[in-house]
Amino acid sequence: MIGGVPDLGPFYRPLDGLDGERFHATFSTTGPWFSDAQHGGPPAALLVRAFERCDPRPGTQLSRVTVEVLGRIPAGDVEVRAAVERPGRTIELLGAEMTAGGRTVLRARAWRLADGDTAAVVTGDAAPLPPPEQAVERPERPEGWLPGYLDALEWRWLTGWLGDPGPGVAWVRPRVPLVEGEETSGWQRLALVGDSANGIAAVLDVRRWLFVNTELTMHVHRAPEGEWVGVRAHTVIGPAGLGTVSAEVFDTAGHTGRITQGLTVRPR
Repeated sequence: MIGGVPDLGPFYRPLDGLDGERFHATFSTTGPWFSDAQHGGPPAALLVRAFERCDPRPGTQLSRVTVEVLGRIPAGDVEVRAAVERPGRTIELLGAEMTAGGRTVLRARAWRLADGDTAAVVTGDAAPLPPPEQAVERPERPEGWLPGYLDALEWRWLTGWLGDPGPGVAWVRPRVPLVEGEETSGWQRLALVGDSANGIAAVLDVRRWLFVNTELTMHVHRAPEGEWVGVRAHTVIGPAGLGTVSAEVFDTAGHTGRITQGLTVRPR
């Protein structure tokens, strides 16, 4: 437990069974900005889950997912739907959305591409990170960062910390399942953790500034595997209220892809 927070449940509980579209977003999804709103990671992961279950075809894989945040994402009951927008034999575009209280709060698109054999020409990936066993576990939350989502993840730091000015490098893994009653996939873990790149690379004091991402884009050149997600993240703050976050992401076998986020930055 972190800071006296009780044992946490799954991020979501299905309301109509595992094949349904309605879910209850638990306390594990909330914070660190607002106590009654979800962090972007769990809903992004739930949309990834919808993509993975949308007319699945053997021999294909997700290559890119972009999630657009349309407003504050409330905790409580939500609904998720996904569909194939552009069908194809080797290239497909999928779309999904999350609604809460009759309002669309997230929209996402994903490219699903056919598998191929390029093992003989692999090139350009970043050097692997030191393993999680060499990182420092810091379970405490910085002052001003609210409980919930941060407690539902295990954080191990190679450089930096949530309370230190970025950039930062961390290994992170969920302590609880995304959806009650099923295993969390590698892509779902990537989305759960990847939206925290903003926090890993934070350069401003969360007690004085809001620096909220309006979107999350995840590209992979290899499907992530295993329970740990490594994030090496960097933030840039511009002069007119905008910022960007860029991150390389890893599993314990090596580099898997990249993440970007656009920020709106303003005083609290």
